[in-house]
Amino acid sequence: MVAGGLGVGKTTAVQSISEIATINTDNWMTESGRPLDALADGQGKTTTTVAMDFGRITLESDLVLYLFGTPGQPRFWTIWEDLCRGASAALVLADARRLETSFPAIDYFERDADIPFAVAVNRFDDVLAHPVERIRAALELPEHVPLTTVDARSRSSVARALITTVGHSLRQAVLASGGDASGAGR
Repeated sequence: MVAGGLGVGKTTAVQSISEIATINTDNWMTESGRPLDALADGQGKTTTTVAMDFGRITLESDLVLYLFGTPGQPRFWTIWEDLCRGASAALVLADARRLETSFPAIDYFERDADIPFAVAVNRFDDVLAHPVERIRAALELPEHVPLTTVDARSRSSVARALITTVGHSLRQAVLASGGDASGAGR
């Protein structure tokens, strides 16, 4: 899963990395929905995901990821549970300029979803507003949750974030089975 708040780069990330034509459910924002969906910094977002984005990437010959991007608005969060069913891990995208939009997704994966997750801070315009460790503290993110940066427009950057997420998921699976996870997912 690729999750996060409105306008953090989920659709862009899925489109950047997918080796197939992506399926998305973006619709034009309506005037009646604009007060609910507007970005505080006036980024001029004109479309929004109302169900999901879907893509696929082969990381290794025996490791294919099916990517489901979640809608970012609270009124569409009811679909998250369905998208989580069968998921191995989640990558939560965050925008350092609007960290508060990340709290609901992080809370969901910490409390309600039974899957490992990592957080990637999207570098809009290749700028990171704050150092990563300050972002970790602001998000109150536990040390065991991987935190990295990403440029959602860059295939290689998204690949690195997904590899971090998959590695974390593999380590968590080994730990859950009572094994030694020190070399898992590297």
